[in-house]
Amino acid sequence: MTASEFRRIALSLPRALEAAHMGHPDFRVAGRIFATLGYPESGWAMVKLTPEQQELFVKSQPAAFAPVKGGWGRGGATNVRLRAAKKGAVREALITAWRNRAPKRLAEQVDAS
Repeated sequence: MTASEFRRIALSLPRALEAAHMGHPDFRVAGRIFATLGYPESGWAMVKLTPEQQELFVKSQPAAFAPVKGGWGRGGATNVRLRAAKKGAVREALITAWRNRAPKRLAEQVDAS
């Protein structure tokens, strides 16, 4: 998985936009961040999961997913080690993070289609 592939998948989600926050690219739906690139450094990304979702991703692929350090990580923010990550797993994590942050009506419309 490369940063370009991560970006392409994130931007393929409905109403996803790229912006910047704290010096690195982020991806938003309805103004809410669901993922970032380059955090904590180049070669990494972050997806905003729930703690329960994070636990599943970390257990199934510990080489690719890890909780962000500190309070953000306890809240579900999950680092993605791009080089170790499989495209399918990253796609699933991005879709999950997008659904977590998208307005309920938009998520329901996407689920129905």
